[in-house]
Amino acid sequence: MARLRKFAAYRGLERPYTRASKYKKQNFVRAVPHNTIVRYEMGDPKAKFDTTLNLISGAGIQIRHNAIESARQTTNKLLETSLGKNEYFFKIMMYPFHVLRENPLASGAGADRMSTGMKKSFGKPIGLAAQVRPGKILMQVKVNKKNLATAKKALKRASMKLPCSCKIVVAS
Repeated sequence: MARLRKFAAYRGLERPYTRASKYKKQNFVRAVPHNTIVRYEMGDPKAKFDTTLNLISGAGIQIRHNAIESARQTTNKLLETSLGKNEYFFKIMMYPFHVLRENPLASGAGADRMSTGMKKSFGKPIGLAAQVRPGKILMQVKVNKKNLATAKKALKRASMKLPCSCKIVVAS
């Protein structure tokens, strides 16, 4: 399997051009890659909590689906082990709609016989990304006041997994 390309190639916001048509020949994106994010809501959604913590984006950026899943896993693991399943509600507020594409160019011996170059290149889908604007809420945790420090720690860990500067805002 090919290695994952560095995120610097996909970090900047670009026009989300993912044409899907009911006519197969007019589809530019032939197949949408699998989304690795397992769940978007964790914990107890029906319970009433008095404190809400938001992880807010500091920059306009694209965030790959595997980075979102990594942040979700580390946050949920800390909340679940520290507080228990019924003492918090954690929600991911972004969804990776944007299809990332790559035009693979071969290099090495015999590459001239299989490369077609960049003429009219559109690229093959390699992954998904969520397009995030500055000030957008990325993740939200609802807890009671006594568990505020644990929730802050969990969101801090999530911000380390994401490729942008984030701030944690407490809203009661």
